[in-house]
Amino acid sequence: MSTPDLLARVYDDHAQALFAFLQNFTRDEADTKDLLQELFVKLARQPGALDAVRDERAFLIRLAHDLAIDLMRRRKTRGKNYEQLAAESASIFAPVIEPDEQTFRQALMAALGELPPEQRAVVHLKLWEGLTFGSIAEALDIPPNTTTSRYRYGLDKLRERLRPLYDEIK
Repeated sequence: MSTPDLLARVYDDHAQALFAFLQNFTRDEADTKDLLQELFVKLARQPGALDAVRDERAFLIRLAHDLAIDLMRRRKTRGKNYEQLAAESASIFAPVIEPDEQTFRQALMAALGELPPEQRAVVHLKLWEGLTFGSIAEALDIPPNTTTSRYRYGLDKLRERLRPLYDEIK
């Protein structure tokens, strides 16, 4: 398969999921688009990078995660405040008409933004991408036990933060 055909197929198959992952991780649409472009430029320069890959989606998520971490590190060394980026509201959900649902989604977005990036990445991949803990561990290059711990801690924090709102809406 030629490089343009390969890139088109990979884009069609994975761009939406990668965009959602990066958007949730960076909390900034411009950074998300830049990172997604950087990922596909990297693939274009190394067309054989996917040849020996067992799980293409996991490989691409790992690559996207690494690029996002590199971006955060660059920003940190330049004195940027990552917490400010994480606190910015970015909608990863479809708009809703029901006011209670909208309120809950906004609170969920805010709560996700308060999670440490490592927990937020695992929670996103598990809940929105439906990946197994093994796939998440492989994608983020962390031990499976760390993956489950980050997921559990992230869910505990989300529950604690959202419980009052849920009780109010219920």
